[in-house]
Amino acid sequence: MRIPAIDARVLFDGRGRARAAELEKVRVAAVDIGFMTVAGTALDAADIERVLDVYRRFFVQPDAAKQRWNMAATGSNRGWGAGGAEQVDPTANPDFKEVFDSGPELPPDDPLASRTYYAPNLWPSEPADFRGVIVDYYERACAVSLRLLSAVAEAIGEPADHFDEQFDKPMALLRGNYYPPRPADSGAADFGIAPHTDYGCLTLLATDGSPGLEVATRDGGWVAVVAPPGTFAVNFGEMLEHWTAGRVVATPHRVVGGANERLSVPLFFNPRHDADIAPAGSAEPWLAGEHLARRYDETYVHRRTATTG
Repeated sequence: MRIPAIDARVLFDGRGRARAAELEKVRVAAVDIGFMTVAGTALDAADIERVLDVYRRFFVQPDAAKQRWNMAATGSNRGWGAGGAEQVDPTANPDFKEVFDSGPELPPDDPLASRTYYAPNLWPSEPADFRGVIVDYYERACAVSLRLLSAVAEAIGEPADHFDEQFDKPMALLRGNYYPPRPADSGAADFGIAPHTDYGCLTLLATDGSPGLEVATRDGGWVAVVAPPGTFAVNFGEMLEHWTAGRVVATPHRVVGGANERLSVPLFFNPRHDADIAPAGSAEPWLAGEHLARRYDETYVHRRTATTG
């Protein structure tokens, strides 16, 4: 299986046959594979190195320093998650990576602000530039993601603005992932992140270029995807697969872990809470926020404990 490589400069601003060829690669990625790589966006290698650096400086602090920002105390998914804070596959052990999650910032009087997964962000005091770097990247990455989603809409035969109105207050989650070296006593049920499909619409993944990400193939194998800073790995989630009645596929992927540490930064680009993501012609609505909340409650260990009592 070959992962399509997209040139965003042609996809976003090209014309004629050149753009049509890029759109065809997006169609193959969306309909047949579930993954693509994208280079040439408004976020270049220096932008990615900057955000990776600020996450790295946070994660290398002692756990005692990070504990103040532990999301387990918030009841939501804002802040630091220690190793084992997530379990994406109930048949595997909790994932051994650390994470830091942040999302949209709404005014307190916004009707959506009371929702669990629109909770206020937690911003560490160290590194001192953490909040500024992350907020800037979040806003720019959301803009890139919306343009990519518009291209996906075109590629499957819809108007370019087909999804746009549902993303005015996106439940977009930005995450820093820190994968330490794989523990020496790891077994077959231990992963940096176990095989899973993403829950939302589109994931824009930046990495430090280290290997680790593997995508499931249709014949039961795994293929590695390496994206150096400035190139993104982009995949599609359960929500978009449902929303498009299966025209876009959500493909399982994993990180087993290796001898070296690894950093990655996914933006999970999801619509507003009350977006109806039921396929056209459905008798009943399917709200985006309800889908995400259910999947988050299944995955975050502290949320699973809270919802089961």
